[in-house]
Amino acid sequence: MSGPLLAIEGISKSFGGLKVLTGVDLALARGAVKCIIGPNGCGKSTLFNILTGVLRADAGRFTFDGVRADGLPAHRIARLGMLRKFQVPGVLPGLSVIENLELARLGVAGGGVLASLAGGAAEDCVERLREAELLAYRSTPVEQLPHGLKQRLEILMLVSRGPQLLLLDEPTAGMTPQETADTARLIRAISREHGIAVLAIEHDMHFVRDLECPVAVMLKGVVQSEGDYESVRQDPQVRAAYLGEAA
Repeated sequence: MSGPLLAIEGISKSFGGLKVLTGVDLALARGAVKCIIGPNGCGKSTLFNILTGVLRADAGRFTFDGVRADGLPAHRIARLGMLRKFQVPGVLPGLSVIENLELARLGVAGGGVLASLAGGAAEDCVERLREAELLAYRSTPVEQLPHGLKQRLEILMLVSRGPQLLLLDEPTAGMTPQETADTARLIRAISREHGIAVLAIEHDMHFVRDLECPVAVMLKGVVQSEGDYESVRQDPQVRAAYLGEAA
């Protein structure tokens, strides 16, 4: 299908007299990666809430995979192939790493548990763990994993559900620099090898740099500018409003 996977046009949202989004325009191609940065309160999470059906926009529209999706309930949007990861890892601590990944596959094949675990599914789980450098932890209870590995595991769990687009909400919050670099590498590999598009909200500029992708800057409820990491980093408005430097 031609055209962008996600096309956002004029999305606005207010809460009482507070205007949070004032006309957001943004597009994401199929299989592409893009990062959204901006100061707290600029509307990033509100935009994700609208895209996933948690909130309804006051004005504007967005299409996903050629379908007008604004106003659809959350479960319908998820079934279209848009999945979201929150800051806190949504893993099951009482299960092992590979059990978490296998559980994420249940029902994906459309035939229930048996269909999910047949046809090479177990081998696929092992391969995904290998790609994310988690294979050595396959039998480890998730509660024993460090924070960064839990976050990478949840990303793999979402990938196992076969999405077209992952929305990642500050995926490296609380990570060490090495964990941050490893997560960026995993996200690039997911996009490259599986054709999954990724739209990430992030504050860690090291992560933004390591993603090596276009960056959209949100300020005061709109996408103020887009560009590569270096051009965005040098933008006076970004330095003043986001990086805390004088313009």
